[in-house]
Amino acid sequence: MADTITIIDDRTGKKVTVPITGGTFPSSALRELDPSLFMYDPAYLSTASCASAITYLDGDAGILRYRGYPIEQLAEHSTYLEVAYLLLNGELPTADQLSTWAHSVTHHTMIHENMRKRFVDGFHYDAHPMGMFVSATAALGTFYDDAKDIFDKQSFDKQVLRLIAKVPTIAAMCYRFSQGLPFVLPNNSMPYAQNFLNMMFRIGDDHAIDPVLARAMDVLFILHADHEQNCGTTTMRVVSSANSDPYTSTAAAASALYGPLHGGANEAVVRMLAEIGHIDNVPSFIEGVKNGSGRLMGFGHRVYKNFDPRARIIKQTAYDVFEVTGKNPLLDVALKLEEVALKDEYFVKRKLYPNVDFYSGLIYQALGFPVDMFTVLFAIPRTVGWLAHMQELLGDKEQKISRPRQLYIGSDERNYTPINKR
Repeated sequence: MADTITIIDDRTGKKVTVPITGGTFPSSALRELDPSLFMYDPAYLSTASCASAITYLDGDAGILRYRGYPIEQLAEHSTYLEVAYLLLNGELPTADQLSTWAHSVTHHTMIHENMRKRFVDGFHYDAHPMGMFVSATAALGTFYDDAKDIFDKQSFDKQVLRLIAKVPTIAAMCYRFSQGLPFVLPNNSMPYAQNFLNMMFRIGDDHAIDPVLARAMDVLFILHADHEQNCGTTTMRVVSSANSDPYTSTAAAASALYGPLHGGANEAVVRMLAEIGHIDNVPSFIEGVKNGSGRLMGFGHRVYKNFDPRARIIKQTAYDVFEVTGKNPLLDVALKLEEVALKDEYFVKRKLYPNVDFYSGLIYQALGFPVDMFTVLFAIPRTVGWLAHMQELLGDKEQKISRPRQLYIGSDERNYTPINKR
């Protein structure tokens, strides 16, 4: 039997049959029935706005793949820069390609001195690092005259390289400014994640980065590199559809990530665990959640109705980090909370399982990051995912400038009334 769907307009009796491909059918079916007919879909819960070959996600089965490769394999065997190459180019690099790519990224990590001396220094002393990151990313594009040449592949590739290389530098710069610390220049002899940690925390000449912690940072970058059509990625595509430059588009996507419902989830988990305080308080907290007097942060996901595969990886990474840093005191609370929730019918029935945010905040704390930096740490690796989607959108002939329709529920036509008669 053919995979098709037939839609009948009961007003006219007209019907249209269209194919189902990959669980979707073309919206052109509605236009065939009636050109003035549109589907009302708040928050795009049932709308596929693009066709993409970058990330595959099956929330029911708990599957996440980049370009076909399971996230578990990439987290175990790959590096962030190798994954970045994969997302942008569609294939894993050869040894020579990876060496060239890593060298290119490493040697574009510096930012213009005017960014630090004139732009960043203009922020208030207690400015939020993510607000600074968004602004600085947008401003970075003004330093490159060719940034708007997005249909020149050589120029576009150069902007992609610059952004991937420079976002860790910007992030570290924002953090050091917020702490009143001198800026640490990138070190081209260090790998990507290690260089970032060095720029963040270096104090004096004898500072060393433990390789276990650098690897943990790299794994976290891999896990956050892309995640299909989330709020930030959709924002990236919408802004890019207007042919904005990569810096402006990335800043827009980061602005979406700045929202507490998107990038701030791991911050909320840490605050929740701190509020619970002790494992003895977990049962009463769980009862409060079930009674509607609290929220269980870090559980459940818009897409995943099974274990978030990234959560399993991050949990093991947390143990590796705590072997070096000492155990985060909130870990016992997190483990107890996970244990109780996964046995409780209330949460099992609702398919609420730990997501990537449940343990990532504990790792960030153990590494020394303040809570205000958590969303910035999300934005650094996600930049490559955003840019991969922008690149894909620009090459998709079916895409036009984004322009969704609306269901108007306002007043009908009415005449203007002079102010003295209102």
